[in-house]
Amino acid sequence: MRILIVEDDPLMQLGLEQALSEYPDFEIVGQAEDGYGGIQKALDLKPDLIVMDIGLPRLDGIAATKQIKEQLPDIHIVMLTSHTLQTEVVAALSSGADAYCIKGASLERLLAAIEAAKDGATYLDPQIARLVLDNLKPPTPEPNQNLALLSERELEVLKLIVEGKSNNEIAEDLYLSTNTIKTHVRGIMNKLAVDDRVQAAVVALRSGLV
Repeated sequence: MRILIVEDDPLMQLGLEQALSEYPDFEIVGQAEDGYGGIQKALDLKPDLIVMDIGLPRLDGIAATKQIKEQLPDIHIVMLTSHTLQTEVVAALSSGADAYCIKGASLERLLAAIEAAKDGATYLDPQIARLVLDNLKPPTPEPNQNLALLSERELEVLKLIVEGKSNNEIAEDLYLSTNTIKTHVRGIMNKLAVDDRVQAAVVALRSGLV
């Protein structure tokens, strides 16, 4: 996976490059320090994935993400930021970001965000997942008959998805392999007729499951 880092903090930029370069499947193909630079590097290098900050000089990461996605919709974008306001999270996802990860979180969570984005899913950091999903929860439950199709194990997995946990974290909680959890997640999405984990969580919240 060819990765572009868009980050204005030199120490954070260096740390990301060193951490991700440890993985043989990742190649850091470029770096940019502001939104306009990120757009230009994306157009020039056409990376598979961009790790993008929000608080960038000249042009913020949300606006840069929107412009990149309009021109290069196949590039996956992972927001890595200290911004946790609900409006910023929603704006980032609406602009086309595939994942939202909080700075200071474990490297495992960033890797989970990258993996989810690569697979075409949406990842929300557990720190802000509940914030966003609660905003989508209506005052009265809306029953969803498809939930009855889920097995007891799939319901357990779905509840942990709502908590914003990654596949690895769910596997640890339920003492199962990550591959088994991935199978359950696919089964949940198929039975609920949704495209990603966030939509599955929204169905659970709207139905009053959690």
